[in-house]
Amino acid sequence: MFKNYLKIAFRHISKSRFYTAVTVLGLSLSFTFCFLTAAYVWREYSVNLSLKNAGNQYIVQSNWKDPNMGIPFTTVGPLAKSLREQYPDLVANYYRWDGITSTVSKGDRIFREGLQVGDSTLLTMYGFALLQGDARTALTEPFSVVITEDRAVKYFGRKDVVGETLTIESFSGTKHDFKITGVMKMAGQNSVTHLTPENDNQFYIPVASAAYFNRKLDEWDNPYRVAYVELQPGIQPQDLQKPMQDFLNKNAPPQVAANMRPFITPLKTFYLDQNNGLVKTMLWIVSAIALFILLMAIVNFINLSIGQASSRLKEIGVRKVMGSRKRQLVQQFLTESTLLAILSSVVGLIGYAIAQPLFSDVLDKELPSVLNFPLWMIFFPLLLAVLIGVAAGSYPAFVLARVKTTESVKGKQSAVGSNILLRKSLVAFQAFVASVVFAGAFVIMQQVELFFSKKLGYDKDYIVSVQTPRDWTAKGVQQMMTVRNELASMPEVKELSLSWSVPNGMSSGSTPVFTNGKDSSSAVGMETISTDEHYLDVFRIPLKAGRFFSGLSDTSKVVMNETAVKALGFSYAASAVGQEVRLGGPAPFQIIGVVNDFHFGSMKAATLPLLMMHVARNDIYRLLSFKLRAGNIPRDLAAVEKRWSNLLPGSAFDYTFMDDALKRLYAAEIQLKKAVQLAVILAIVIVLLGISGLVSISIQKRTKEIGVRKIVGASAINIISIFLTDFLPVVLLGGLLAMPVSWYLMRGWLNDYAYRIAVTPLPFLVPVTVIVGVAAILIALQTTKTANENPVKSLRTE
Repeated sequence: MFKNYLKIAFRHISKSRFYTAVTVLGLSLSFTFCFLTAAYVWREYSVNLSLKNAGNQYIVQSNWKDPNMGIPFTTVGPLAKSLREQYPDLVANYYRWDGITSTVSKGDRIFREGLQVGDSTLLTMYGFALLQGDARTALTEPFSVVITEDRAVKYFGRKDVVGETLTIESFSGTKHDFKITGVMKMAGQNSVTHLTPENDNQFYIPVASAAYFNRKLDEWDNPYRVAYVELQPGIQPQDLQKPMQDFLNKNAPPQVAANMRPFITPLKTFYLDQNNGLVKTMLWIVSAIALFILLMAIVNFINLSIGQASSRLKEIGVRKVMGSRKRQLVQQFLTESTLLAILSSVVGLIGYAIAQPLFSDVLDKELPSVLNFPLWMIFFPLLLAVLIGVAAGSYPAFVLARVKTTESVKGKQSAVGSNILLRKSLVAFQAFVASVVFAGAFVIMQQVELFFSKKLGYDKDYIVSVQTPRDWTAKGVQQMMTVRNELASMPEVKELSLSWSVPNGMSSGSTPVFTNGKDSSSAVGMETISTDEHYLDVFRIPLKAGRFFSGLSDTSKVVMNETAVKALGFSYAASAVGQEVRLGGPAPFQIIGVVNDFHFGSMKAATLPLLMMHVARNDIYRLLSFKLRAGNIPRDLAAVEKRWSNLLPGSAFDYTFMDDALKRLYAAEIQLKKAVQLAVILAIVIVLLGISGLVSISIQKRTKEIGVRKIVGASAINIISIFLTDFLPVVLLGGLLAMPVSWYLMRGWLNDYAYRIAVTPLPFLVPVTVIVGVAAILIALQTTKTANENPVKSLRTE
């Protein structure tokens, strides 16, 4: 019997080519998007899950009473180690690291690289596999290094490089050979080797070499070390709360102990929950969009099945006369719908294989290929297709099967036609979903544009930053200023500044600041950056009051932003100029200027108090920032690189445009924007496919009616208007209902940002107008041919 069902299903599918094409195209597009979304969500939820003993792995984080005093995902260096040593019944293992960048070279291959200086427990604690080397001893000896297989190929052209050496530069300008003791297999997505997008660490150096880089991991007064602990089986996070606080109270400086509250977060959920759950929120949004795209395709499936029912009424009647039961008819139609769904899922999988590289580039996330999924996931598309086939085919199957035999044989359509309200409601639902997605994309695009607009408080155009060699001594600073002056004299360079950072949220830490004459209890934590006297010129940051640094004579002076002086109690900017503040030491610093607030970090948070110190006083720097002249940028960069090589031989010229730095800062929002843009295209295509199919079926049913109307004098425009008035109000209704829903959803999304666009009616009116307009054009094009045909031909149509 089932074999007969399949034969009839294949015959019907091959006969109804238009119906089959529209159904399969809509479903396969939605399947492809759902598979891509599912792969992306699976990839993001898989972060950290492959770690050894993942259920017992935690990152030590910090809550600060004053959020400006520290960052959440770091803690004091010795804490994790002390927990393991003093509470071995609670803590099974620990790992700490400090992320730095330096110049790595092998012969003429010279690059700036991310280095992770950490404990020797890295490999054994997390189970990272070595292609070569011994995981137990690879990170124990000074001047040894473990590198990834990618970096092995980058520097040597092969992976079997254990025993080879790489030259790594220190922060004092010296160079030393590091022996490669292990080649690590690429560890996949985790929050141990790659905590944030900025930490692309693929060189792992033992803590025994930390002093070479002038770094320490055992300072209780340094709250900027990344630390992890592995709990003993059965131990809960709350069991560590008191021991951690006791260690802080006993060993940390009073200001740190009084303000910092350490806690541990499971690594299994850390990636999803960080930044107030930004990644998780984005995944929910994308998943919801994919689900609604799929529902729209299913709606098309149902609508077209019901709409085509009239063409099979006589077939149903004959089969009933021949003895077919209602159950057999239902099974027949469910077989057809399931077969169509399975065919669509196969096409969708092919679409996934084709679109996977493109989607990876769009999201800047490497999605797994079909062959990389677990074996059990192969059955997921098949199961989904069967469920959709049964669910989508059930209603049309039962509608067709219940038609009376006499009405079926006569070809009466009353039983099927009575469902026109349902079919139009489903079209309205499609227009509703498409309008919501379209409006959401419009708002998201406007918000992302704000991140790169002229409202940042500084000028980002034509700015390129290059990481410098680091000699954090007075001599080293003077040497870099000489290099800066040489490069600034080039005609290709408009302005040039030596600083710790650009406006990308990466300050050199938080400094407690209080006005002279008050005690430290009134201190305000301020984000701190070291700059030279040219920083404002490069970034075109307006000065609110006073002046900026003029040179080395201003090493005991500071400049603040408006938020900082208000936090110190000054009523307006000019009143702060000339006042003295303390930064924890005995010597006061004089405020010589106040700059306008500018977005140093993400717009999700309010502008933080910002303190600028002259680089010659703080003796720390990382970047030279070039303001290039407008024109031939590639040519100018080549000229700068050539001069750089002469001034700093052996130093990599790895540059980053300011736009690229902002893209990393807003990576999640940009990914969401791109995904939603793709969803808008799919949603509109699926809506139009559905309307096209229904209009086509409606034209077939009303061909004789059209012929009669033309004989009695109706023009082609009259005929077209009949179909327009039949479908457009339904599409318009769906769009109008979407407007308040879109406004509510996007207002909630925008509330996560301290700085956001003003919501106007435009993002909600445009989608409705576009969808209705395109639908009208499509309907007019489809009906024009029938409206212009000879009415005699229409009357002869059966």
